[in-house]
Amino acid sequence: MRKWSPPGADGRMASAGARAGGGAVGASALAAAGGVLAQAIDQLGEPGFQSGLLRNLGPVLPAASWAVYRTGLGCRPALFMSSSHGVPDTTRDCWQAYLAGPYRADRSLHLESAAAAPGSLQLCHISAREVAHEHRACIYEAHGVAERLSIVQTEGPDHLFAVNFYRHQHQRAFTDAQVSDFEALSPALLALVRKHLQVAQHTAAAPSHTGSTTPAQRGMALEASELRQRLQALCASLTARELEVCERLLQGMTQEGIAADLGLGLPTVKTYRNRAFARLGIHFRNELFARVLSPTD
Repeated sequence: MRKWSPPGADGRMASAGARAGGGAVGASALAAAGGVLAQAIDQLGEPGFQSGLLRNLGPVLPAASWAVYRTGLGCRPALFMSSSHGVPDTTRDCWQAYLAGPYRADRSLHLESAAAAPGSLQLCHISAREVAHEHRACIYEAHGVAERLSIVQTEGPDHLFAVNFYRHQHQRAFTDAQVSDFEALSPALLALVRKHLQVAQHTAAAPSHTGSTTPAQRGMALEASELRQRLQALCASLTARELEVCERLLQGMTQEGIAADLGLGLPTVKTYRNRAFARLGIHFRNELFARVLSPTD
């Protein structure tokens, strides 16, 4: 496993053509990188951003899947987006397996102590055989993952934001040239991912062109604490888990997304939803929106 700081991570911009080995990034690699950035910028805030970026990144880094998440014992883990290309998309299954145990002991993404200040940036390159046994067995071996390249930024004590690209077993190992090109591109990739999440969130919460908003948009515009208060006012007997599931339904999350966010199995989420709906005297999600949200929210 290797961890290191990318160009510009310490405030000094490295030459765009500098390689760790002293060579220059080839013209074709630079052109490919420019194309990746241009297409990603064009798709900012769009639903196809994650699949498009992974596909377009292929000439620079031929990864089969990627995932963007927050992790660490100092925060609530969250999967922001993920996608696969050329293989079945099991990234959310991997996330749920990660939350089931490995993330608590996983130190592979943690920054070195000397670079652990908020905002610090490092890259991490690790192969499956270097991953701890439980983590390797339930994710890397179970889903055919062989190698990971990550852009990692610390957000606080034991609180990390990671952009991860995965090579699968049917693919050739990442070459030194590909890793170096990825290194040069990593600050821009991180900035694009951050911007996409920001734009997507604002777009989801904004009124439509007709001036009206959907129930999910109104739910996303409210703080979780406000949604919880409204739910408790309707039914004081809702349990903590039932409240958590209903809050996320009101914010437009799918049941699969809720399972990943809370680290629960999908059947468990459905059980909490059904129990909450029974307490509230409703049967469908649109009834939940009608009970909790109003058109003026």
